[in-house]
Amino acid sequence: MTTATAPNWEHAVVTGGAGFLGSHLCAALLDAGTAVTCVDDFSTGQTENITPLLDRPGFTLVHANVAEGIPVKRPPDLVLHLASPASPADYQRLPLHTMETGSLGTRHALELAHTSSARFLLTSTSEVYGDPQQNPQNERYWGNVNPVGPRSVYDEAKRFAEALTTAHAETRGTDTCIVRLFNTYGPRMRGHDGRAVPTFVRQALAGEPLTVTGDGRQTRSLCYVDDTVAGILAAAAHGLRGPVNLGNPAEITMLDLARLVIELCDSGSDIRFVERPVDDPALRCPDITLARDKLGWEPRVGAEDGLRRTITWFRAQAGAGTQPETGA
Repeated sequence: MTTATAPNWEHAVVTGGAGFLGSHLCAALLDAGTAVTCVDDFSTGQTENITPLLDRPGFTLVHANVAEGIPVKRPPDLVLHLASPASPADYQRLPLHTMETGSLGTRHALELAHTSSARFLLTSTSEVYGDPQQNPQNERYWGNVNPVGPRSVYDEAKRFAEALTTAHAETRGTDTCIVRLFNTYGPRMRGHDGRAVPTFVRQALAGEPLTVTGDGRQTRSLCYVDDTVAGILAAAAHGLRGPVNLGNPAEITMLDLARLVIELCDSGSDIRFVERPVDDPALRCPDITLARDKLGWEPRVGAEDGLRRTITWFRAQAGAGTQPETGA
């Protein structure tokens, strides 16, 4: 995998920088010598995620709701717009906030990038494909989305954000990029955020039954957080407008994932089947041909390795009694 590091950005603004993925991205940018302004309202982000960054040179924290504005003092040359509730538990708890972040928040982030002549990158999602009728999903697929279903606030917020980003690029010449992320996982996820990996790991470590929805045959494609961060930075550096899929094309059923987590946790948990949520996608697998060809990027961390790293982190958090249960 080739990870692009040029250009050498001087200052990046990361909205949602205190979230699971955002905090990893902030750290990677700091490691590369880029000053970082993390903007977060902590409606889902966690202070614990960025605590190790607070004393690092070049890191600034701005507590703000991006839907109301992005009050940064120093113009950036890179804007990474990650802000949004991302887990079902969060966006169903905060439906209006999710929609406002995807619409007004994206507008403010685009305006900041435009007025600063900065590169702008939107982290969109595989959820724009809805419950797909094509597998794997490539960027030319328009999706199969219920606009008024229980997942619609997140799906449509991201679809609107993509449309707004495209319009900004075409009408105002803003330097933009859209990446569509597929099921990123790793350390700093919350055990109760409703997503499969942290839920299964939490349950297995506690010796509880792993709750598999439906018959467990629905699939996901799991991309370890380090790989996702590398893909985002590669897309930002390349100049590609996108959209471009970033994910792991290795598909796994939820039942097989549950069994693998039980094995890796050396757990005595069994599996309990529960009702499948409405509009839960049956398939999720990215076609990453574009990312391979244009960015030289593909994931390097396999599911077993990434899950081991994630389980190790969850064990450490449980031992320290510091596992956060709210936020993203």
